[in-house]
Amino acid sequence: MKTMTNHLTTNLDELTSDEKEFLDKNGYVSLGKILDDEQLTVIRQRIHSLMDEEGEASGSELLDSPYIRHPKEEGADRLADLVNKGEVFDIFYTHPRVLAGVAHVLGSDFKLSSLNYRAAIPSKGNQKLHADWHEVVEPGDYKVCNTIWLLDDFTKENGATRLVPGTHLSGILPQEELDDPWAIHPDQKIIEAPAGTVVIFNSHTWHGGTDNHTDAPRRSIHSYFCQREQPQQVNQQRYIRPETYQRLSDEACKMLDVTRP
Repeated sequence: MKTMTNHLTTNLDELTSDEKEFLDKNGYVSLGKILDDEQLTVIRQRIHSLMDEEGEASGSELLDSPYIRHPKEEGADRLADLVNKGEVFDIFYTHPRVLAGVAHVLGSDFKLSSLNYRAAIPSKGNQKLHADWHEVVEPGDYKVCNTIWLLDDFTKENGATRLVPGTHLSGILPQEELDDPWAIHPDQKIIEAPAGTVVIFNSHTWHGGTDNHTDAPRRSIHSYFCQREQPQQVNQQRYIRPETYQRLSDEACKMLDVTRP
């Protein structure tokens, strides 16, 4: 089955029936290893260069976000607006398996909300359990969907993301239910998978980072999508650069919700 997504043809059959069923039931699914070792090396090198170049200003594009009040998260390194920071990042919002998964959650009319980097630094990285939407929605009426691209192996020791399966169906926000959203949840699952893996999760599913107990940062990139009528986490039209326009197809521009000058 194919559906039109902002004039991109998204083949929903890129996901197996088992993957769709797991995603529907649990609120997340692993797509396996999408990035090969060569791609990972190039991406890591570019991230390292950007962190050096931007320094204290890294992630500053999120200051304009209608959702994020404090882009400089204590306990994590951040970069934002990766759309404009190299062709190497284009795969994060154009890969057919990823788009199929997002379309399965959000339906046919969605766009990229943001493309950001997060790395849990040693001895830190814990986040409270949260959903990425401010109110409860009816099952099937989902507003946001996230993807985690693992740049390192994710383990229980290095700050891997935790999720509470099925909470996207609960009709409850974690802050309304939990006495301590920072605490370990009895039903939480830790994402454990090798570098290069991509995990899609319905952003209404309760989730959060965990503490990194190793001596190296735990790195990942998040391509975050929203329904077309919702404001983006990073306003792509505001930040789009001429050199980005030059390499993007009309279909990719539609995915970013930007118009050519």
